[in-house]
Amino acid sequence: MGEEYDCIRYYCTAGSGMEPFLVEEVKSKLSATDVDHISGRVFFSTCAPLEHVTKLKSAERLFLLIRRDPPISLPKFAARTISKIQRSIIGDLNSWIHTLSIWSRLVEELKPVSGRGQKRKREEEDETRVNDKSLRNEETLLGQTSPTFRVNCRCSGAVMCSFTSQDFSRIIGTAIRRQLGWKVDLREPDLEVNVSINDDHCILGIPLLKCSLASRSYIKHSGLRSTVAWTMASLCSIQEGCVILDPMCGVGTVLLEAAQECSSTLFIGMDCSAAQLLKAAENVETAGLGGRVELLQSSAMEIPLPSNSVDGVICDVPFGRKFSCGTNVTVALPKLIREMERVLSVNGSLVLLLSLQLSALLKKLLSPDRCLLATDPLTNKNTSNIDSSDTHTNTCRPDTDTHSNKHSSEGDIQLSPCTLQLQSIYRVSLGNTDGLIHKYLKTMYGHTATKAHTHKDIDIQK
Repeated sequence: MGEEYDCIRYYCTAGSGMEPFLVEEVKSKLSATDVDHISGRVFFSTCAPLEHVTKLKSAERLFLLIRRDPPISLPKFAARTISKIQRSIIGDLNSWIHTLSIWSRLVEELKPVSGRGQKRKREEEDETRVNDKSLRNEETLLGQTSPTFRVNCRCSGAVMCSFTSQDFSRIIGTAIRRQLGWKVDLREPDLEVNVSINDDHCILGIPLLKCSLASRSYIKHSGLRSTVAWTMASLCSIQEGCVILDPMCGVGTVLLEAAQECSSTLFIGMDCSAAQLLKAAENVETAGLGGRVELLQSSAMEIPLPSNSVDGVICDVPFGRKFSCGTNVTVALPKLIREMERVLSVNGSLVLLLSLQLSALLKKLLSPDRCLLATDPLTNKNTSNIDSSDTHTNTCRPDTDTHSNKHSSEGDIQLSPCTLQLQSIYRVSLGNTDGLIHKYLKTMYGHTATKAHTHKDIDIQK
């Protein structure tokens, strides 16, 4: 309501490969300035309300930045090492006092959004304790008492030769207690001082939320990590009034993330598994997206939609690790891509999440020297020999309208021109493994430009 906010310096952690997307998100959503990133972290300043900052979709954890310094240079003599660490970490006492004042104000702002992503029952059980801690925080702000704290330190590199992370936590905690007068509480502190020390930097911050920003209150059944799902949706360049398809939607995580961003877009999710679709339906209901996300049981090998009928296709192609797949994905990939290309309209985007093996296979399949894909209409098998271990890079595309094959003579070999042009590839961490996000644009090459179908043009047969 016209309230002005001071610019505050934050940083967020991000999964490997997600940093560029988070940089763009803080710039576009928060009008952030002084944006910088290193591996796993993005630093930025913003005057946006904290409520807006906590709605970042590509971030993992949110911190109030205390200081970001060069790496600590430890002296050769052990007797001087501890005092050097303590002086380096504490630095200017006024900066700590200023940060504490900002933290206290942010704690007040967090009250309406506390418990993000947690169960309602747990929120009710913790309500009394939260109120008690809020009173303590108010007293801290008025200078009547000091906050309780603990130190969480993570170290790597040369400093580990001298001390462990636990040693650093103890040394830094002692310095804070002595010089700032804060009280140690390892069980339920008012705040936590998070310290990261390695050969490149020394970063100090205070986490502002107990749970991760990646925890979504509107997702009942989790599938693909929400940050990666949101990134895939953002790469699809979704516009209002579009039709977006996920032909292997699983529990619907990608669709939910996309639907949260676009209010007047129709999303269609398909999967061959009834059990997965049941969970997806519960997710849609929990998120309150009924009517905007349509679900039906169907095989991605035979998508029951007209050609050129959707504006974007987003798909997390099964790796064969977490979710079982009835068909060998490596063998099925050519036909899967043909079907996605067929239903995609000209100038539409195709965004795929692939394993390293499938990525190499697809780049080989769509490389310029294999721009035409040969298909036997009787067996629907690709007649080209494709080595999935090849890592050749580039663009292009397979077969168009599979349904037109029905009119072909028996034994004919169908050749169709390239229509998918590679735009970009991003490597992202999925936890235990990495995945590669491919983005393609369907071009007019080999096709007559066709206007994309509207919501009413598509008859979804359930």
